Amino acid sequence: MYDLAILWDWIAFSVRWLHVITAMAWIGASFYFIALDLMLKPNKALPEGAHGEEWEVHGGGFYHTVKYMVAPAEMPEHLTWHKWQSYTTWLSGAALLMIVYWVGGELFLLDPTKADLALWQGILISGGSLTIGWLFYDQMCKSKLAETPTLLMLLLFVILVIMSWGYNQIFTGRAALLHLGAFTATIMTANVFFQIMPNQRIVVADLKAGRTPDAKYGKIAKVRSTHNNYLTLPVVFLMLSNHYPLAFATEYAWIIASLIFLTGVTIRHYFNTMHATGKGPHWTWGVTALLMVLIAWLSTVQTGETWEDAEARALTPYEEKYVSAASFEEAYDVVIGNCSMCHAREPVWGNMQWAPKGVYLESPGDVARHADQIYLQAGVSHAMPPPNAIQMDEDARRTLVAWVREVRNQ
Repeated sequence: MYDLAILWDWIAFSVRWLHVITAMAWIGASFYFIALDLMLKPNKALPEGAHGEEWEVHGGGFYHTVKYMVAPAEMPEHLTWHKWQSYTTWLSGAALLMIVYWVGGELFLLDPTKADLALWQGILISGGSLTIGWLFYDQMCKSKLAETPTLLMLLLFVILVIMSWGYNQIFTGRAALLHLGAFTATIMTANVFFQIMPNQRIVVADLKAGRTPDAKYGKIAKVRSTHNNYLTLPVVFLMLSNHYPLAFATEYAWIIASLIFLTGVTIRHYFNTMHATGKGPHWTWGVTALLMVLIAWLSTVQTGETWEDAEARALTPYEEKYVSAASFEEAYDVVIGNCSMCHAREPVWGNMQWAPKGVYLESPGDVARHADQIYLQAGVSHAMPPPNAIQMDEDARRTLVAWVREVRNQ
C-alpha cells in the first residue's frame, strides 16, 4: 500500500525531532562553556595551575567552577566528557539529509532548470562535498595560518561563499542552503571528533601516567571550540531556512546564505565581549541590522523560472509517470482550483509575494513533481489548503489520494 509514505513521513519527523533535541543540547553546552571561559576571574587562593574561577547561581543552588589552563595535578575520580551532543547532532542530521534529500531527491534535491543530473550524481555530490570543507579547513588550521586567526577565519568565509554559490548551481534552493549548513556542521563536528577530543585524551593519558601535560593540546582545542562558537548561529539559520522561501527561493539565495555568516560573527562578538568584559560593543547590533536589511532586499529580487518556462520544460521521468496516469487530469483540476492561487510564481492571494515554501503548482510538471507532498498535505491530511482560504471538499481530497495511489501501486 502507498500508505507506507505516511510511515516514512513519520520516520522523517522523528529523526528531525531527535536532531533538534540534540542540537539544542550541543549548542547550549557550547555557548555555556564559551561564556564560562570568558567570565573566569583570577584568585590568588586557587590551587596551583588553576587559571580562574566563576561562581554561579541556578536552580536554587550555587556552583563554584575552577578552570585549570592545562590540567590539575592529578586525575580526578570523576570526569564528564562533552562529546555525544555533537556526535548525535551530526549523525541525526546526516540521517535526516539522507531521508529527505536522497530518498526524496527527485523532488527536494535536484533542480532540472539548473543542472541536468541523474539522482545518483546528485547524491554523490551531496555526500562527497560535505568532506571538502573539513579537509581544507583542517589543513589551514595546521599551517602557519593558525598564527593569524583573523586571516584564517576570512579564508574559511571565502570557502563558505564558494560552496554557497556552487550548491546553488546544482541543487534546489532548499537543498543548497541546507547543504551549506550541513557542510559547516561537518566542520564543527569534525573539530570535536578529530581535534578537540583526541587532544583531551592525550592530556588525560599524561595525567594517568604521572606526566605533566603539554599546554599546546589545550590551546588547539580552545581555538577549534572558538571557531565552532562563531559558526553556530549561521548553521541554525540555514537549517531553518527551508521553511522560508524568501531565504532559499530567490535569485540571490547564495549571497543571503553567505551574509548570514557575517551576522553570526557580529552577534557572537557582542556576547563574547560582554562575557569577558561585562559590556558588549553596541556597534555590532548596528552592523547586524544593516546586514539583515541587505538580506531582506536581496530576497525581493526574483528573476527565476516563469510560468511559460515551466510549461515549455520537458518532463522528467518521475513527472512523466504521474502526468500519464489516467486520473491525472481530474487531480490536476483539483490542484488548480484549490492550490495554485497561492502556489504560483505570481500568487494572487492577498498580499502574498512568494509561493509558500517556494512550491509552485501551476503546470502539469509542477503538480506531478510535488505529488508526494500533495498526497500528504492535501490528501490524507487537511494541512492544505488553509481552511480560512478555501474549503476543499472530501471528494476533491479523495481524488488526489486516488491519483497518487494509482501511480505508486502500479
